[in-house]
Amino acid sequence: MKKIFRQTVSLLLIAAALFSLCFPVSAADTQQDSIQGFTDEDFLKTNGQKIVNQKGEAIRLKGVNLGAWMIWEGWLCPYEDDLDHYTVLEKLTERFGEEGAYELFNTYMDNWITEADLDTIKELGFNCVRVPFWYRNFYYDDNGRKILDENGEWDFSRLEWVVEECSKREIYVVLDMHGAVGYQSDAPHSGKGHSVGLYADTEQGERYRELTDELWTEIATRFRDEPAVAMYDLLNEPMCDVEATEFERRKNNEMIYTRLYDTIRAVDSEHIITMEAIWTAIALPLAWTKGWENVVYQVHFYNNSNFIFNFFAWVTKFIYSDVPMMMGEFYPHQKTTWENCFKTLNKADYSWFLWTYKATGHGMWSSDWCLRGSKNGFERVNVETDSYEEIARKWGTCLRTENGFQDTGHYEANVKDYI
Repeated sequence: MKKIFRQTVSLLLIAAALFSLCFPVSAADTQQDSIQGFTDEDFLKTNGQKIVNQKGEAIRLKGVNLGAWMIWEGWLCPYEDDLDHYTVLEKLTERFGEEGAYELFNTYMDNWITEADLDTIKELGFNCVRVPFWYRNFYYDDNGRKILDENGEWDFSRLEWVVEECSKREIYVVLDMHGAVGYQSDAPHSGKGHSVGLYADTEQGERYRELTDELWTEIATRFRDEPAVAMYDLLNEPMCDVEATEFERRKNNEMIYTRLYDTIRAVDSEHIITMEAIWTAIALPLAWTKGWENVVYQVHFYNNSNFIFNFFAWVTKFIYSDVPMMMGEFYPHQKTTWENCFKTLNKADYSWFLWTYKATGHGMWSSDWCLRGSKNGFERVNVETDSYEEIARKWGTCLRTENGFQDTGHYEANVKDYI
């Protein structure tokens, strides 16, 4: 009996060895098997100055922005002239009609970020992405005319795709309203430069706020049960480039954030909400004085020295001592260094996000502004003269990171040691 057992075991071992030779398991398969995807236990919340999962484990988000994907900036994107996204979209609509313009818009987005990019982000060790978007991803105009899918439903497929794919890879997602209806700043990165109207005490201003409420209500309703969504980023850099006193900034911030907080909490009581103070530590009220719960405060620092960067980081954390802090974007200007920035952020327990993952601007193939840049085979679109077919080609598969983009060296030189 023992002899038969030993023979049986030997045959099974031989069969297993032959199977492994015929059907080898790749490293990619092993890696994929080791990634289970997010579960309800990964749903994030705040606990004092910490972000934690449902098991109470502290989670510090270390991520990268997916800039120039769903909302464009001329210095990052593959078209001629430093145009804001609104102008590009309007010019394409004039030439090719609304349907044609949005077909080109979608062609660009289909290729700028793909599953391969999310694989790369995971491999580099980041645990989160911040996804900037604007209202024209969901509305055709400023009047609330919705973009519908093939079933006649309001189309959120782009956000749903990135959240689903990130969840599979255990990458959290910050949903960032980079450009609200009516525009929250005069900066072109809100979608349209010199057009701030979100705070106006007028009938039109109120209509803008109603549509922004509607958009956030829909997003929060769709993602309220999704653990991969780390938080809702209500407005990117509010009041940026607007000539105003600090009192006026604070007044407008408090008004719009109170409104949007209540809007989201009406449909989603569980997700973290992040509010941006961006430049100064007095741009937001203390959260407890407003009754705001489960919130993260966010800053964006582009300072000119290590001393100033460190000073603002620590003072901001001290003043807002009842909430976790996050650096949604940062870059070391002039005498500021990457090493100092990362050491300070890690010591002060900030979550942080690089700006940005990829770019096609001049010099971006070796710039610290991005991890991947394009130099060879990269062509700019002329939105005034290029044919539809030519634009579709230039915004086609050649925009995929693997087709003409290169490692800028930024990750190895400045980032790797701090993840």
